[in-house]
This record gives sequence, C-alpha cells and structure tokens, in this order.
Amino acid sequence: MTQTPISTRIDFDKTGIQWGTLNIPFSYNLSGWAQLQIPISTMASGEGPTVLLMAGNHGDEYPGQIAIMKLMKELNLDDISGRIIFIPAINIPAAKSATRLSPLDGKNLNRCFPGNAEGTVTEIMAHYLTHEIFPRVDVVIDLHTGGRGVYFYPCAHMHLVENREQLRRMAAATEAYNTDFSFLYADIAGKGLLPVEAENMGKTVVTTEMGGGEVTNAAVHRLCQSGLKNVLIHLKVLAGEETSRSDLGLPPTRWIQALDAEDYLFAPESGIFESFVDVGADVSVDQPLGALHFLERPDREPTIIHAPSKGIAIAHRGPTLTSQGDILFCLAHDVETDVLKTFA
Repeated sequence: MTQTPISTRIDFDKTGIQWGTLNIPFSYNLSGWAQLQIPISTMASGEGPTVLLMAGNHGDEYPGQIAIMKLMKELNLDDISGRIIFIPAINIPAAKSATRLSPLDGKNLNRCFPGNAEGTVTEIMAHYLTHEIFPRVDVVIDLHTGGRGVYFYPCAHMHLVENREQLRRMAAATEAYNTDFSFLYADIAGKGLLPVEAENMGKTVVTTEMGGGEVTNAAVHRLCQSGLKNVLIHLKVLAGEETSRSDLGLPPTRWIQALDAEDYLFAPESGIFESFVDVGADVSVDQPLGALHFLERPDREPTIIHAPSKGIAIAHRGPTLTSQGDILFCLAHDVETDVLKTFA
C-alpha cells in the first residue's frame, strides 16, 4: 500500500481530548510550500465503540457541519464511552467556497473512493479515510443535505447491504435519527462513494439528507442536531437515554426506497422549473409533478413532468433554473413488509 502524504499530530490511540488538523501538502501560484489543513478532533474515554463523525463531504451542505462543530465543543470526556473522531468539514475547500466539488481539483470527494495517495488533494483525502481512518472505527456517520441542487424532505438514509447483522445495525441506527422517513437509496450518479467503501469494510454506516438549498430553517437544524445526539446515544458512545419517536409523540418512521432507475426523473430539456408538489407528499401514477417553462420561447406550452408510478416525492430540484439532464424529482416507495422484517 502506498504511504499517505497526510500528516497529523493526532494520536488516534490516545485517550482524552485532542484538537488538530490533517495536513495535505499542495502548491498553488502564491505558495509552493502550502498545506491544506482539515480540522479534526478526538474524544476518547473508557470502553466502547469508535465512531467517525463527519460532514462537508460536499461543501455546500452545512447543517451537519454546524451540528458537529457544536457537538465537539459541548461534550465532555465524562459523556464518552469509547471514541469519537470529529471531522466537521472533510472537504473544507468546497465548504469555504460553497461548492459541491473541491475548487482545488474539481473533484467530487464522494466519487473518489478508495482514493489515490499519489493523486490530487481530494483523491489523497479519500485514500487516507479508506486506509487510515475507516480501519480504526466501528461506525461511520456521514451527514449530507441535497446541497444547492436538490431539496430533500429531511431524512436519515442508508444502502441495503448483504450482511444481515450489518444491515440490522445500520437500520437501527438510521431509525435512531428519529426522522419521519428512513430512506433506502440507490447510487445513480457513479461509483466511488464514501458510504459504500465503509460498508464494504463491514462498518455500521448512517447518512442523512437534511433538506438542501441556500436556506436552512431552524427546524432542520434542530432535527440534524437532536437526531445526531440520539444516534450517538443509541450506539452507546454517548451517555444519555435514547429517545424514540413514540417518546416524542410521533408515529413510527416510514421506511421508503428508491432503488430503480425510473424513480429518478431528469429534465428532458433546459428551462425554469415549477414544482407542483412539496417534498414528503404522496403522489399518484401519472400525476403532474411540475413544469419546465422556456424563457426564450414564452409562446411555447410548458413541458409537464408526470409521475411514472405511485410514490412519495422525497426530493425535487432545488434551483429554479434547470439544465437538460438535471434531476427534477426522486420518487420513493414504501418498503415491503418482508424487507422490513430483515431489519428486526
């Protein structure tokens, strides 16, 4: 295995609280000897699981970054049984520029795994996570939103994995986020995803889609933060009593899935998009979901986007301005009872 060029003063085997950076050497026009410094912290005390807690995989997804920064300052060692590794903004160049991709190399971190120690900055980071961090942890929590491009009904989500025990662990941790929907999703935009790399190592992986767009309301921040704490309590790395949706006076989470290509609806041409339904709404087959209007041809009738099947509108296009091929809607469907039994 190629040795990583990343350096850090963090000792991942040490107890107590540590603050530091992951340092990736790189050069740019005004500095031949530069470092990309990614803040990292660890808290370790007693016996328990090791949890990697991270956000900012895509830079323009901020609720998780805020939740982790708040949590890493709030917690005390007495709260911990095991170890938490905090990386609030793993793709910090993208976070600072409000972009999905890193401005340093144009790479999508969530398509770079398992990474390359001799590659670009983003590929080096993916390699480091794969070979230095993931092997040390039991659980990977990777917090997302839809970014500026997609607005999701706030939910925790996960992949289906073949290992039955791993699947049960992941489903239980996903439910502990206490979101209205727990979402099983497919990878429609390429390979090299961070969660898949961790899942292939047998890790318990929990991810989220906490809304999206430029505006994040207070309710989404509260859910992102309270759900995160509850998952850590569920995992027994954080002291406290786990709260269920029943305790909150809420119905059980609704398990939904979008595993087929036809569940993802893309713009057939460019235009400005008008949504007819809100995320979280149940829709019927052939129901009009939205319309593409044409600025340069106001005389044209808009193109109406219809639902190909009955389902739940779990996500839709964020910006109104839309290019051909942009995602317009994701339609999810209730998970069948026999599949839910495998989660128990």
